[in-house]
Amino acid sequence: MLRNYLKIAFRNLIRNKVFSIINLLGLSTGITVCLMIFLFISNEFSVDNFHKNGKSIYRVMRGMDHEGKEVAVSYLSGPYAAALLTDFKGQITQAVRVNPTNALITSQNKSFHERKIINVDPTFFTFFSFPLLKGDPATALIDPASVVLTESTAKKYFGSVDNAMGKIIKVDKNLAVKVTGIAQDVPANSHLDFDLVIPLENYKDRGWMTAWINHNLFTYVQLAPTVSEAQVERNFPRFMDKHIGLLMKESGFKFTLSLTPLRDIYFEEGVIDSAKHGDKRVVYIFLSIAILILLVACINFMNLSTVRAVERSKEIGVRKVLGAVKGHLVWQFIGESLLLTALSCLLSIGLLALALPAYTQLLGYPLSITAHVLPIVLFLLGIIAVAGFLSGSYPAFVLAAFSPIQALKGRLRLGKGGVSLRQVLVIVQFSIAILLMLGTAIGTQQMSYLKNKQLGYNKEQTLVVPIDNEDTYNFFVGHKPELLAQSRIEAVSMMSGEPGGFFDGYMFDVEAHANRWKARTEFADFDYVKTLGLKLVAGRDFSPAFPTDTAQAVLINRTAAARLGWTPEQAIGKWLRNTRHDSTRRTIIGVVENFNFLSLKEAIEPLIIAPNDDRRVALIKLKPGNLSAAVETIQQLYAKTRPAYPLTYHFLDQQFDQMYQADLRQQTILSIFAGLAIFIACLGLFGLASFSAQQRTKEIGVRKTLGASVGSIIGLLSGDFLKPVGIAILIASPIAWYAMNRWLQGFAYKIDISGWVFVAAGSLALAIAFITVSFQSIKAALVNPVKSLRSE
Repeated sequence: MLRNYLKIAFRNLIRNKVFSIINLLGLSTGITVCLMIFLFISNEFSVDNFHKNGKSIYRVMRGMDHEGKEVAVSYLSGPYAAALLTDFKGQITQAVRVNPTNALITSQNKSFHERKIINVDPTFFTFFSFPLLKGDPATALIDPASVVLTESTAKKYFGSVDNAMGKIIKVDKNLAVKVTGIAQDVPANSHLDFDLVIPLENYKDRGWMTAWINHNLFTYVQLAPTVSEAQVERNFPRFMDKHIGLLMKESGFKFTLSLTPLRDIYFEEGVIDSAKHGDKRVVYIFLSIAILILLVACINFMNLSTVRAVERSKEIGVRKVLGAVKGHLVWQFIGESLLLTALSCLLSIGLLALALPAYTQLLGYPLSITAHVLPIVLFLLGIIAVAGFLSGSYPAFVLAAFSPIQALKGRLRLGKGGVSLRQVLVIVQFSIAILLMLGTAIGTQQMSYLKNKQLGYNKEQTLVVPIDNEDTYNFFVGHKPELLAQSRIEAVSMMSGEPGGFFDGYMFDVEAHANRWKARTEFADFDYVKTLGLKLVAGRDFSPAFPTDTAQAVLINRTAAARLGWTPEQAIGKWLRNTRHDSTRRTIIGVVENFNFLSLKEAIEPLIIAPNDDRRVALIKLKPGNLSAAVETIQQLYAKTRPAYPLTYHFLDQQFDQMYQADLRQQTILSIFAGLAIFIACLGLFGLASFSAQQRTKEIGVRKTLGASVGSIIGLLSGDFLKPVGIAILIASPIAWYAMNRWLQGFAYKIDISGWVFVAAGSLALAIAFITVSFQSIKAALVNPVKSLRSE
């Protein structure tokens, strides 16, 4: 019997090629999208799950008050680890510190500026489960003069893993280290990423290793099996008061400590660090999209399978007359549904393999099918079972319930209930598709608004050069006059952070204010305002004509003045003092107009601009014209200093793409998925239009005989399908407005959602639906009425 069922199923697939292709294409497209999203979600939720002791590992977080709310910062200073092991003896069994950094690596007379280096404690490879291909995890980092390379880095330096072992490389031109281990390349599902691992012992005398308030590294702890997170956190206030209570009182800072489980680090929100992070909301959005697109594909199958019932009426009648019971017919048609779903799954695997390279490029990290073989197989089996049964169950019960007498007479007609259900399903399909279209349109509009918003500073033709090594620092300090002498260079400034970068927060004593006040701080030279093109609204800029400005002057922005209760004019002449960096008071000599120095997801905060010596980045403002020639001139000047480090740079206006990279990727992927949803919905609409035209052949012939025009016939047939699309627009629009309004709350600067977006999306959906349906409508309307009536 099973063999016969399979034969009948395959014959029906081949006999009804158009409907079979539509079903296969719709289902396989929907399943492919689900697989793509499934891979993404699997990777996101698998981050850091590979560590053997992961359940007992935590990262120690430092909490601090910022703008009235607690902000989590992952950076601590060196002394914390030893103190935690001492004060929590028996509760904390191990502690490991990780310092993300960059350095110049010299190997075999070749130099590489490596940006993914971590300095760690010797127990790093026994604490975490990063496998070593060569070397012993317990001893590889015991000697300070040792280094562990990843497999890719070893091949880059020495050609092969075997050749790398025992070789000597130099770090920052002076620290010679020996390769004592080769680690597997860090997987994409790790919040830590590195190419080289160097013992932290080499930097034991640095300020961030000895001072309590000089935070630069991550600290991880492992708790004893019987100890809970809450037990340890309960004693953190006493720990902080014991070790840095006095320091906090002197500086005005108030720090707290907490523990974050290793497997929760990736999805931490609002945390400040350089580690890899994901957004759980994005994961749930993608999951919702997968479910919605699969629902659209299943609706297609249900609709097309049901309307094909008429074509199989005599088959059903014969089988019932010959003794087939309802249950047998139900299982036959569910079996056909399962077979078609299985074929769609096979096709989707091929489509996934074709789409994966482009998809991983969009995501920004690699995904592997082979790494998820078992989950994919289980996922596909689940799709076959759920989608196959759900999609085939309704058509199966409808078909099996037909009267055998009516079936044999060929008088089967689906009643009003069937027509109504199909219309409801079409409405659901297009509601989903239009919802995705509106989400894409509003998201694109928001990102365009951010990109074109006036930021309050001049970002065009400005080079950003990180000062992360001695060569670059010496070049800008010693050769700034030479740079300014070039005809293509307008201004040069060194500072602690470029717009869009990181700005430290410090506590200040302020004139006429009893409590200490916290503000963002920029340490910059005298050319900062000129280079960025900032506008002074009161007072004056820093000037070499006033030598005391270096130690006694400060600029603030308009927001800082307002928060302190002053107008810009009133702020001039007032004093403030950075409790950490200033031994004497500084006088406010100028107030600059507000500018967006942070992400546009954040409101403008108070900013203090002081000429303290902290140079982490340089900005070079170029004059309009030949930018390539200007950059080449800078590189030639830099090359004359015979540096070991290469000069790295990017343009300030490229900062937008870096700041909103994740949002831009999500918008691109959402656009593709919205397009696929429309495609699948239109496939179903095309199939239904084909069926409708066939069913109404006699009606069309009669109407044409009585004088109906081709246009009126097209309008009649198309109108029946455009009505559900119109209803879908009315349903999807308020849902999209609510959802996108919620999304826009994450931006301090956002668009007002305009009505024209809904009109445009609705019109586009109607146009696409009309084009899809009109092909069959025109075809039916042009048929000779004599032929139509004769065939009846």
